[in-house]
Amino acid sequence: QVQLVESGGGLVQSGGSLRLSCAASGSIFSINVMGWYRQAPGKQRELVAAISSGGVPNYADSVKGRFTISRDNAKNTVYLQMNSLKPEDTAVYYCNADLIVYYYSDLEDYWGQGTQVTVSS
Repeated sequence: QVQLVESGGGLVQSGGSLRLSCAASGSIFSINVMGWYRQAPGKQRELVAAISSGGVPNYADSVKGRFTISRDNAKNTVYLQMNSLKPEDTAVYYCNADLIVYYYSDLEDYWGQGTQVTVSS
């Protein structure tokens, strides 16, 4: 069983910072892309940032220059450093990973449970 566990969410003031972490555990052979999505009330889930196994990042336009995604392949962990937070960043943030488990060659998509980020004005 593969699990993705997020941590680091909470309540911050506008302009503040927060760092999210997501650790993947289980019988993992390798992880391809890892990323963060978010879903605000009444809105569709959207990609925030993603990072390849080689460390190449991709960001939504709304967070460029404010958020930084990184990963530690040895720890199967992805991070999202969020700076200059705005009220519109308020959402549940979900970790995502495309990975291969041991003894199974297919690339599969996994999701974390989500962590709440609330930015007050």
